[in-house]
Amino acid sequence: MIQRIVTAAVLAPLVVLATLYLPTPYVAALAAALFLGGLWEWSHLVGIERKTWRGLYLIANCVLMTGLLWARALPLFTLVSLIGVAWWLAALVWLLRPGLGRDAGVLARAGKLVAGTLAIVPAWCALVLLHKGDGTLAHPDPLGPRWLLLALLIVWAADSGAYALGSTLGKRKLVPAISPGKTWMGLWGGIASGLAVGLLAMDWVHVKPAQWQTMAALALVTVAASVIGDLFESLMKRHSGLKDSGTLFPGHGGVLDRIDSLLAALPVLWIGKGWLGL
Repeated sequence: MIQRIVTAAVLAPLVVLATLYLPTPYVAALAAALFLGGLWEWSHLVGIERKTWRGLYLIANCVLMTGLLWARALPLFTLVSLIGVAWWLAALVWLLRPGLGRDAGVLARAGKLVAGTLAIVPAWCALVLLHKGDGTLAHPDPLGPRWLLLALLIVWAADSGAYALGSTLGKRKLVPAISPGKTWMGLWGGIASGLAVGLLAMDWVHVKPAQWQTMAALALVTVAASVIGDLFESLMKRHSGLKDSGTLFPGHGGVLDRIDSLLAALPVLWIGKGWLGL
């Protein structure tokens, strides 16, 4: 617990400052490096042992992300984000059949590698779009960084609320076949915490008081998506027999352990924000 607190105390301010004050291209580059680090760990969870093959997988995704940024095809970013939302709906179906893909066959590994790309690239596209807001990559909308930070805060609050309530009052398991530590009480704690952050931040992101119900809906679907992302990574770890995706962050595990919830939350929040007119 002490390691978790110290690590969070060091990293969280850095993330907040980078989100609020760095230009969008720099945020995109830093996020790409972080997400690709998570993808490197994902290839290990999938069962790819040779670093050559893992490196080629990483390079292919890096080329895809670089091509998208270089082309500055922002409508394509939105399309990729929408594909990400569709993927997480499919992942929910996968969670209902946790035994699917458990074997170490070629098809199972290939499917999981595709899943990794569908998790990482759309989340990165949504992150870039949120940060630039209604502006351009070179001249982002001042509200853009606030919306991205709000996405992070909703997910962080949901994670903390779930841990706090689940560890103290949680008894009934949520999905013991996938993640034995998660409880229904933890889920309600996460939903309440994420919802509270979303509503409290309305004025900060210039959402009108009359739109509180719309904002509440956006926060709720964002938290729900974050839970799916967390559970899906837990499923991949259970398939591989690993407790954590890595050891980079003391007390927190690997990169993927820190961003799994965000991978699902970011495209859902971006698409939901536009669809709800916020």
